Amino acid sequence: MAVLDQLTSQQAIDLENKYGAHNYHPLPVVLSRGEGVYVWDVEGKRYYDFLSAYSAVNQGHCHPVIVNAMVKQAQTLTLTSRAFYNDMLGKFEAYATKYFGYDKVLPMNTGAEAVETALKICRKWAYEVKGIADHQAEIIVCKNNFHGRTTTIISFSNDPVARKNFGPFTEGFIKIEYDNLQALEDTLKNHPNVAGFLVEPIQGEAGVYVPSEGYLSKAKALCEQYNVLFMADEVQTGIGRTGKLLAVDHENVKPDILILGKALSGGAYPVSAVLAADAIMNVIQPGNHGSTFGGNPVAAAVAMAALDVIKDEHLAENAEKLGQIFRSELNAYIKTSSIVQLVRGKGLLNAIVINDDEYSDTAWNICLALRDNGLLAKPTHGNIIRFAPPLVMTEEQLLDCVSIIKRTLQQFETNS
Repeated sequence: MAVLDQLTSQQAIDLENKYGAHNYHPLPVVLSRGEGVYVWDVEGKRYYDFLSAYSAVNQGHCHPVIVNAMVKQAQTLTLTSRAFYNDMLGKFEAYATKYFGYDKVLPMNTGAEAVETALKICRKWAYEVKGIADHQAEIIVCKNNFHGRTTTIISFSNDPVARKNFGPFTEGFIKIEYDNLQALEDTLKNHPNVAGFLVEPIQGEAGVYVPSEGYLSKAKALCEQYNVLFMADEVQTGIGRTGKLLAVDHENVKPDILILGKALSGGAYPVSAVLAADAIMNVIQPGNHGSTFGGNPVAAAVAMAALDVIKDEHLAENAEKLGQIFRSELNAYIKTSSIVQLVRGKGLLNAIVINDDEYSDTAWNICLALRDNGLLAKPTHGNIIRFAPPLVMTEEQLLDCVSIIKRTLQQFETNS
């Protein structure tokens, strides 16, 4: 089969099943084109994208500003490695640090790489600045977290599917309950070797769990009290998704270490980054950490364009406005629903909880029906459906989507 041959959906699925590792369970739809809030399958059917590549496509599919920046740079210089300087990286570093209000940025490629980078920076700071004895540094994390699937990250996951048969695991992590300030304070009080606290401002993969108001600001205050670095994983929640530039901005919290990815490139190219003050980032010296592709010229050009779009098109503000409409509409529906328990979220990162246990296939079947009705979403943890459309969505489009969701849920009300 020639590379440019047009495939049917089934042919594409069959090829993946035969030749690809089975590390994902995709919804059975094969996409071949995207523009703005829409995607099209190989047969030409159009859908609303209500996942945005797990919030990587906040700026919409194939945004012309981002694509043009990528194409222009790709025709000029794509990669030098960090063995040499290039004329784009410094521009990006100056732009990103001013944009987010930090002294230094360390660019990487994927979200998981950025989290690993933050963990390394935190540990090195603990030994060289805080004065913790060698190999004794501990990092506090939250149960039901999702920070990626590299070996160190799954070491502090409690997802059995991510962990089973991948040990031995990396030590040095303490797991506490999310949204529990008492657990955080007790741990800080009883563990003098804590270097940092790693937290998602909203636990996305766990089911869009929004913490209690004041949790993040009080957690940051506790970290300051005990001289511990507050590390915010904003890979999914950042870059306008929750109605602010960063989810921590809802509580005016400035993380000691900020972790970004996904929408940092608008979904056009793998770009991630870790930002921190000089007092923290300066512990990293030549040879300590690196990446052949991290900070390459294409990534730098794409990231600056992606951040321009967020600011110029006021996408965080749009997410805030449309998110309130979405939750209001769904809450009105839920009042008379037997199939949906609740809706929760911030901005345009939302989820509905289906009235069934997490081992049922009800949420999956609802997503199949949503697909048939022209909207793409995916379950997380069995009975939760995450809704995260591109932030370029209009109010008219959102209300059309709400209508599709209500109509689809109604099919299951009748059968329940």
